[in-house]
Amino acid sequence: MSDPYGQQRQPGEDPGQQPYGQGQQPYGQQPHSPQAYSQHPSGGPVSPDDRTWGGAAHWSALLGAFFALAFLGPLVVMLVKSQSPWVRRQAVESLNFQLSMLIYGIVGTILGFVVVLATLGLGAVVVLPLALAFAAWWLVFTIIGSVKASNGEDYRYPLTIRMVS
Repeated sequence: MSDPYGQQRQPGEDPGQQPYGQGQQPYGQQPHSPQAYSQHPSGGPVSPDDRTWGGAAHWSALLGAFFALAFLGPLVVMLVKSQSPWVRRQAVESLNFQLSMLIYGIVGTILGFVVVLATLGLGAVVVLPLALAFAAWWLVFTIIGSVKASNGEDYRYPLTIRMVS
C-alpha cells in the first residue's frame, strides 16, 4: 500500500502523516525560525553570531585579566565587529567597565598602600579583604555580563564610568 508521496505504508497507518524526515521536526525540537532568536531592544532579532561576539566582548576580559589587560579583549571585539550595532554596544559596555575597574584598582592599590604604611602594617587586615572583595565583585559582574550577552540580552554594568561611547 502506498500513499500520495509514494511511500509504502502499513495497514492502519495514518496516510495523512508524512514519514519522519519529510518536513517533520524530531520529537521535542522546535522548528527553526527567526522568532526563536532573542529580541533586540529595537525590536529586531539578535543573531546567534552577534550573541557569540557580544558574549566574547565580556568573557574576553577574563582572558585578558591573566595579563592585567582585561580591557584589551573588549577593545579588539569592538574594533573587529563594529559593523553590528548590538555587538559594538556590548563591547563598549564591557570596555567601559574594564577601564573603570582598572582605574578603581589603581586608586585602591595606592590608597591601600598608604593605609598599610601609615598603620605600620596593621591596615593590611582591612585592605586585603577589601582587595579580595573587589576582585570577586569584578569576576561576578564580568560573568553576569558574559551570560546575559550570550543570551542576547543587553547588559549594563553598575558603577561604570562611561568613557567610550
